[in-house]
Amino acid sequence: MKKTIKRLYKSDLFTDFFENEKSSGLILIGCTLISLLLANSIFSTQYLHTWHMKVGTESLEYWINDGLMTIFFLLIGLELEREIYIGELSKIKEALLPIFAALGGMIIPAGIYLFFNYGTATQSGAGIPMATDIAFALGVLSLLGNRVPLALKVFLTALAVIDDLGAILVIAIFYTKTIFWSNLAIAFGIMLFLFILNRMKVYKLLPYLIGGVIMWYFMLNSGVHATITGVLLAFVIPFEDGSKSSISYKLQHFLHKPVAFIILPIFALANTAIVLGSDIVETLSLDYSKGIILGLVLGKPLGIALFSFMAVSIGLCKLPKGLNWKKVIGVGFLGGIGFTMSIFVTLLAFNDHHIINNAKFIILLSSLTAGCIGFMLLKHNLKKK
Repeated sequence: MKKTIKRLYKSDLFTDFFENEKSSGLILIGCTLISLLLANSIFSTQYLHTWHMKVGTESLEYWINDGLMTIFFLLIGLELEREIYIGELSKIKEALLPIFAALGGMIIPAGIYLFFNYGTATQSGAGIPMATDIAFALGVLSLLGNRVPLALKVFLTALAVIDDLGAILVIAIFYTKTIFWSNLAIAFGIMLFLFILNRMKVYKLLPYLIGGVIMWYFMLNSGVHATITGVLLAFVIPFEDGSKSSISYKLQHFLHKPVAFIILPIFALANTAIVLGSDIVETLSLDYSKGIILGLVLGKPLGIALFSFMAVSIGLCKLPKGLNWKKVIGVGFLGGIGFTMSIFVTLLAFNDHHIINNAKFIILLSSLTAGCIGFMLLKHNLKKK
């Protein structure tokens, strides 16, 4: 009986997560188009100034990327925690396929990027083509309607969540420059205190949220990217049995819509205000452009399909019912939709505004290409119901 209830809660939250993410993906497309149009219109100066105006000591764009996005990472952390405890990652045999797929989808694109950029000033962008945008990927998948089997939705969602975890680790390890150890120690001290509250079975959400805000402040001033706080906080919030009465479930359920329909669209508006120059052809020929394009459009599907095939071939796991290799390749192309996380890593990897602007444009172009190819492949291979 208990297992049946857990499966129901798992199914409810997965459906909720999928529906919100696919809707968010469609809204993100709209926000991106609006932002691009405004950035290249007669209102360009005013529009760009809006995101760069000072709020306190930093720009509005800074607080969006370091503040609001922490809440996005908190939701990702809660989703990952749920998958580990009672979801698709709870059984190692079932989890191995998306884990291997995600590893391939990170290693191969990073390798392709470094092939073109190793030893240059732009080699720090290797993390850009490693990311998958859950909202956009699920948004494109949703356009195929009811012909998409549940196994395919679950595989893409698990793959993207693991991919996000990989991106978070990459950000924490490779995009941290100067560390202020005292602030970092205080942040982890607060996390330890919250973990003790967890073990003492304190099931009130308020102490964790207050502790999370304080932990975010010290993490922000530690040199480690502040958004990491969201994931760390997710794993100290009590999961209990994962039922609808648990604070983890309530918080995750509450955050779905604000993140999907407010935070990510604001992030898209702020970070796709790209002024398109007349040197687009020249931009495409740059080494970091080649690394991003080939990493997302070819590296992602190649890595996801190749590592999945290896895992199945050596008997570590098997393809779920409803999946075949053509569908895995199609999902691999959807994994090449980098957008949110790719742009986020771009902001950390580069300091030159011109390079950042160009890289954002290349990410949009690559994500659009990968998404269209993935959509056409899946449409061809999925039977209408």
